[in-house]
Amino acid sequence: MRRQHGITLIGFAIVLIVAGFFAYAAMKLIPVYTEYFGVVKSIKSLQSDPDIHNMSIEEIRRKLDTIFDVQYVDTSDVPLNNVTLITSNGQRSLNVAYSVDKPFIYNIDLLVHFNYTVDLSKGATY
Repeated sequence: MRRQHGITLIGFAIVLIVAGFFAYAAMKLIPVYTEYFGVVKSIKSLQSDPDIHNMSIEEIRRKLDTIFDVQYVDTSDVPLNNVTLITSNGQRSLNVAYSVDKPFIYNIDLLVHFNYTVDLSKGATY
C-alpha cells in the first residue's frame, strides 16, 4: 500500500480560515494606505509651487483642501488641522500626522498612525 500525501479537510479549513483572516485585514487596510499615498502625493505637489514660501498655514491648508479633493482624500479622516507648518533656521517644512481607526471584527479595531514631513525649501523653482 502506498503512502498518501496531502492535506486533510480539517487542515485545509484551518489554512482557509487563516488566509481569510489576513485577506479581510488587507481589505480593511488597503483603502487606508491608498488614502495615505494620496496625502503624500498632495503634499509633495505643494513642494513645486513657487509661492509656497510666502503662504501662511491657512493658505496652505486651503490649497491642500482642493488638492485632497482631486486625490480622493477624505478630510474627515485627514483633518486639515493636522497639517502643521514647521519653521526653523529659515527652513520651512510641512507636516501631516493623523490616525485612522477602522472597525475590524466585533470589538476589535485596527488603528493606523501616519506621520509625513516634506521640506518645502527643496524642489521649489524660482
